[in-house]
Amino acid sequence: MEITAYPTREEWAALLARPEIEKKDLTQQVGNIIEEVKQRGDKALIAYARKFDKAGIEIIRVTREEFETAERSVSLELKNALEQAARNIRKFHKAQIQEDVIIQTMPGIECRQKAVAIPRVGLYVPGGTAPLFSSVLMMAIPAKIAACREIVICTPPSQDGSVDAAILYAAQLTGINKVYKTGGAQAIAAMAYGTESIPKIDKIFGPGNQYVTKAKQMVSLEGTAIDMPAGPSEVMVIADESTNPKFAAIDLLSQAEHGPDSQVVMIGSNRAQLENTRQSLVKLMMELPRMEVARKALRKSRLILLEEKAIPEIINFYAPEHLIISTKDPEFLAEKVENAGSVFLGEYTPESLGDYASGTNHVLPTNGYARAYSGINLDSFMKKITFQKATQKGLEAIAPTVEQMAAAEQLEAHRLAVSLRVNKIGGRA
Repeated sequence: MEITAYPTREEWAALLARPEIEKKDLTQQVGNIIEEVKQRGDKALIAYARKFDKAGIEIIRVTREEFETAERSVSLELKNALEQAARNIRKFHKAQIQEDVIIQTMPGIECRQKAVAIPRVGLYVPGGTAPLFSSVLMMAIPAKIAACREIVICTPPSQDGSVDAAILYAAQLTGINKVYKTGGAQAIAAMAYGTESIPKIDKIFGPGNQYVTKAKQMVSLEGTAIDMPAGPSEVMVIADESTNPKFAAIDLLSQAEHGPDSQVVMIGSNRAQLENTRQSLVKLMMELPRMEVARKALRKSRLILLEEKAIPEIINFYAPEHLIISTKDPEFLAEKVENAGSVFLGEYTPESLGDYASGTNHVLPTNGYARAYSGINLDSFMKKITFQKATQKGLEAIAPTVEQMAAAEQLEAHRLAVSLRVNKIGGRA
């Protein structure tokens, strides 16, 4: 990673461009998978497990025996860690419960808003080389607090046909027993349209690779809601002369190790500090088990020297999934943040805390979508229904307003729906 010094505002877009996702034939490939699942259901899922995961499975749903085996194989230390993380996540998301809104907008006119759980939700949990059991907690806990009626999890099987033990333990910890051995675009299709084993659900949640992301986008065009557009993981670290170079370097690497298409960006106003971070990054990377993954990600990443006054603007321009402000006064800069998925303040708040156990959610908008989307929260699993009720006097009071507006829009039935009732009240009907 070379240092780019004082790029102009016009150069930011090219400098901060996210890594290109391979789009050649992606839509067609994902479309074919979706259609196959629609037509063949479980048989397609079993065939794709064999093709993509090299797993020979006959039964898609995880059995009670598999849950029991997983529980025995998870270490006590990891169980304790998951339970502590679950407590924090539950506490933070429970605090997001809001009371119904009830208000009289004028005499005789009452309006009400009620939050109702989305009935059926599907949670996608990536597997592969880094099974994200933490994502189970992040999605299942708010879904349970929201009281969604049906919650299912889809996750890819290992080559031996099993599901990662920690994923199953986390599911059990959150009270979910409907876990299915299917991953990729085929899992998204299964949840969107239903199969013999997997119920059709109303909204799909969870991160994934480009195939998962494309599948979520495609099924959303046919009536299945999704949590948000998502892509490769990313972080932006903001530094000054007080920033610890090793801390900054390992924060960058903690995102780079997610995958070769991850992007990490560091913005600083002190050249020496950026150079020290770069040197620390090279040394620390050599110690990582996923060194080659991180190395590939760093090829698309940036160290940028910028004047302090321009830093808030570049943050909001980039709209990072994760933003770490490791400066003397992080709160000062935090007040200027408008576009970010989740923000980490001060040198003792690594992004890892939010990924696992602080309590905030780690399923966040990427690829600049933080300009318009929030990360997963309790509201993600709810919908708001409005109610209104008018008394006779209330209808009479509001009638002239509605009649005038309906007439101006030339919607005569709308006007008459009010006028006929008012006439009956006045004995003129």
